[in-house]
Amino acid sequence: MAKPKRKSRRTEKKKSKEWYTVVAPQKFDSKELGEVLATDEGKVMHRIIPVSLRDMTGKMSQANIYTTLNFRIDDVKGKTAYTELIGHNLSPGYIRTLVRRRRTVLHIIRDISTSDDRNVRVKLIAVTRERISETMKKNLREIIEKQLSEASGEYDYYSLMQEIIHGRLASKIFNQLRQVTPMSRVEFRRTELHEDLG
Repeated sequence: MAKPKRKSRRTEKKKSKEWYTVVAPQKFDSKELGEVLATDEGKVMHRIIPVSLRDMTGKMSQANIYTTLNFRIDDVKGKTAYTELIGHNLSPGYIRTLVRRRRTVLHIIRDISTSDDRNVRVKLIAVTRERISETMKKNLREIIEKQLSEASGEYDYYSLMQEIIHGRLASKIFNQLRQVTPMSRVEFRRTELHEDLG
């Protein structure tokens, strides 16, 4: 007789869960991102919702396929959960295709401040067409650091993320680097918004 009671309690608990519709920020046209199931809105808060850039834009391209946007639920009203963009990442498989033999790979990690007082950690990868010297590596790093310093404070948070997600800032850095040495690729492989979840 004990088993049916336990099953009944599990069924009641499952039935008490409700669906919440998750929507993107207004900067992304409040697009519906999906639904989450939870017993109450407290269980919905702070969940991270990963969405491919392809699904967000509806455009099929290599960059969109390998780019994932990360949204965190930061508000719930009724049965609607609202989100904040907290970063993006490129798939590891795509990054591996960029790194080949007889090339130099530079990894840069830098915190950027935006004009609306947000702080974003960016992780950038720059790949040359051939191996280069330590002196050349230093020169390239200095150029990258200068470009990132110029970007710091120039954009508000969402403008910066648009520049990164759609490759415009990477292209700008790439064009500066190729004046020094032949380049294969420059990509922002990951961004992370510094959050205060307290």
